[in-house]
Amino acid sequence: MARNAIQFGSLRSDVTVETFASLLNAQPDLAVPTCRERLEEATEQLKNRFLDGESVETLVAAHAALIDVLLCHLWRHYGLGQEAIALIAVGGYGRGELHPGSDIDILLLLADTAAANDAISAFITSLWDSGLEQEAIALIAVGGYGRGELHPGSDIDILLLLADTAAANDAISAFITSLWDSGLEIGHSVRTVAQCRQEAENDVTVATTLMESRVLAGEQDLFDAMTDALTPDKIWPANTFFSAKLEEQKARHARYDDTGYNLEPNVKGSPGGLRDIQMVTWVAARHFGTNDLHSLVNVGFLTEGQYQRLVEGRQYLWKLRYGLHILTGRREDRLLFDHQKSLAELLGYEDARYTLGVEQMMQRYYRTVMQLSRLNEMLLQLFEENLLLDSNAEPIDIDTEFVAKNGYLKVRDESVFTRNPSALLTLFCHMQVVPNLKGVSAETIGAVRRSLHLIDEEFRQNPRNQRMFLEIIKAKRGVTAELRRMNRYGVLGLYLPAFGRIVGRMQYDLFHAYTVDEHTLFVVANLRRFAIRMTDDEFRHNASVMQRLDTPWLAYLAGLFHDIAKGRGGDHSELGAVDALAFCREHGLDENDAQLVSWLVANHLVLSMTAQKKDITDPDVIAAFAKRMGDQRHLDYLYVLTAADVRGTNPKLWNSWKAKLFRDLHAATSDALARGLQNPLEKASLVADTAEEAKAKLLSKYSAQDIDDVWTQLPAEYFLRHSPYEIEWHTSNLIRRGQNESMIDVRTRDDHKAVAIMIYTPHIQHTFAAATAALDVLGLSVLDARIEPIKNEFSLDTYIVAKDGGVAFERDEITEIRARLAFITERKDDFLPQVTRKIERRQRMFETPTRISFRANDDSGRTPMELVCADYPGLLLTVGQILIKCQTYINSAKIVTIGERAEDVFYLMNDQEEPLTKEQQEALKIALQAALDEKTNS
Repeated sequence: MARNAIQFGSLRSDVTVETFASLLNAQPDLAVPTCRERLEEATEQLKNRFLDGESVETLVAAHAALIDVLLCHLWRHYGLGQEAIALIAVGGYGRGELHPGSDIDILLLLADTAAANDAISAFITSLWDSGLEQEAIALIAVGGYGRGELHPGSDIDILLLLADTAAANDAISAFITSLWDSGLEIGHSVRTVAQCRQEAENDVTVATTLMESRVLAGEQDLFDAMTDALTPDKIWPANTFFSAKLEEQKARHARYDDTGYNLEPNVKGSPGGLRDIQMVTWVAARHFGTNDLHSLVNVGFLTEGQYQRLVEGRQYLWKLRYGLHILTGRREDRLLFDHQKSLAELLGYEDARYTLGVEQMMQRYYRTVMQLSRLNEMLLQLFEENLLLDSNAEPIDIDTEFVAKNGYLKVRDESVFTRNPSALLTLFCHMQVVPNLKGVSAETIGAVRRSLHLIDEEFRQNPRNQRMFLEIIKAKRGVTAELRRMNRYGVLGLYLPAFGRIVGRMQYDLFHAYTVDEHTLFVVANLRRFAIRMTDDEFRHNASVMQRLDTPWLAYLAGLFHDIAKGRGGDHSELGAVDALAFCREHGLDENDAQLVSWLVANHLVLSMTAQKKDITDPDVIAAFAKRMGDQRHLDYLYVLTAADVRGTNPKLWNSWKAKLFRDLHAATSDALARGLQNPLEKASLVADTAEEAKAKLLSKYSAQDIDDVWTQLPAEYFLRHSPYEIEWHTSNLIRRGQNESMIDVRTRDDHKAVAIMIYTPHIQHTFAAATAALDVLGLSVLDARIEPIKNEFSLDTYIVAKDGGVAFERDEITEIRARLAFITERKDDFLPQVTRKIERRQRMFETPTRISFRANDDSGRTPMELVCADYPGLLLTVGQILIKCQTYINSAKIVTIGERAEDVFYLMNDQEEPLTKEQQEALKIALQAALDEKTNS
């Protein structure tokens, strides 16, 4: 009978692995409930050792060893040791790695059907009664359990391997059923050797699982029969296995958007995660016949340093995963916001002056997966060169330092970078201009990594290197790809040390979907997208502006620097502007261009905040913004940078309404600049122009008298706050349906991703609270609200709403919106819909203090109130109710959601249609603060 591969003597005695084994050996008839209790005690001690800081490698092996002891005891207890049966650990358990809660996978391998008797049934029943979690049964441990790696919540995968299918009788059925009754999550399967081979031949994942297996008990010869059936000369030779696993990895990476830098990554499956390390191990096992990663050092595939980085990366990811399983009490591999703070505290991270403890933990995670991704890329490329490519292919000369072989860029020899450090940048220039290159050879990636120490201040100040870096930025193609490659290889963060400090840096909120470095590269990618082709309708205007810029690569530099000072304390825009100016001057840019790049970094938030928080229909707002821009060149550059920045911050928060706001601000400011800063447009002139354009549209359907009858009821400001299109829409409805009846109309915008709603009701009904509540019930976000009290005591309200993620509206959804709003407006009482939608999971993890402030009254006689608070379902309903209570009316509202935070601006008047007095402002602030605090604390 085979011995367990884990040596218990190497573990600390107080884990009770030895005492647990001694107890079971001394009392072969020990009751299953007692076994379960002792196993729970030992598992709890492993947890405590983790909290005390013991090596996670020791703990996952110890957890697997505990399961081994129990399974072998039950095996002997039920007399299965007398049968020609093998009990085999497979998967992670087979590797000897068992995390708390991991699946324990075993395989029962039978010589013949006679072995499938009542003893097997009793044995498996006892497993479940002992408290083991099972998912795949065979008395071979497979998968992670087969590797001997079990985390607290990992699957315990086992396989019952039969001589023929006749062995799968009622006894085995009872055996499997009893496993589920025990409480351990066991992954199980029941197969013959032939079926194992067939399943493995059909599915590379099955083949991989069975490759990681070990005997727990039984005849070694039986286990050998299975492993012999799965050798590369029979199924999955090394080259086809590699190709299949490579496609499998690509598909897995695609499920995580091909980035390991999302803010809720999966430590196991995301790019750079544990699966990427296992991928290397699997391919090595198939190619070299070894599961020992260190053997790759002996055959020249890894250096000792690279091997150590792989081991250290795995240790850190294991530590995170082990902690996650302990925190959640189950298998949980996602670093959700729900767990990040608690996990950081569990692992001993503390808040620093400018960086939260959770941000420190996550930055280390992101830097770890970046390093592991780089090693994964390099090693898989080495395997590709060895297994799939023509080793005898003739290299193609590129220059005196580089050649191309099999489509990969290679250094001629290892000493290239030592002789000429500038070649570290030449490499990326070649990748942009040499046709048909698929990538950089693994040998060269390794040489780059070993030469990074050469990128010092002298390297950065070398005019040749400065010229090459700008050539990479200015190139006609491959700008984003090579900046990403430079970041991945560690070159970018050394050439720009300030960029190196933001690599892997997260911002603990829901607004920023990526790490700062990943976001920065997305911004550059968006700018490139604008520059090289006309994009979809949503970005067509951005593309047209970008493509007429005189020096578009200046925008790429601004994008590269715009967030480079995040995490230093102070205003990152101002600090980044200083860095950008110094860089541009050092690299010999014209002073005007250098000042432009620096100005863009300093002002990169201004256009977005103006468009989303200010009334851009107000000529005074436009005049002030135009003055800040100074000229069309600055405006155009800032416009494309802003669109690229917002879109690259969180794609789900981008929508066509924001695109229109930015476009409208750009157009209005362009007009103001064309007129000259000394000749701002008068409001009366703008009113007249807008009315004239709207009237021209209406006269084709209605008489001038019909139009005037409606317009005499409207204040002049109405024509400032609405487009000619909206005025035509409103007027047509009021002419057709009369001005004395309530009405609702709903229209989709051109791309169907936003909806415009017209609500016409008596002003006394205070429809804002009811309407926003109804829209909230439907899960819609209000982006803009304009409430126009008109002379006949009615209110003409316009809302713009959208769905999360910018998803287009269907026709039945429009019908539902219209019906819900009609029901509300037809009621004559104070009915308000109840918002029962729950706050989103991730939002509950954040605390946003409520801040309420009032600006100086504007020229239209309104008092702007800015509200910053936690966003939650029904927020606008709460605001609307308090405004009613305080006899305050909304004239318009700018609704801005920034992740978990609402940053809304309301333009208010009192019941006399005048600005709020200081006393009214204070009373409103107190009432609103109390109501919002009550909601957020409930």
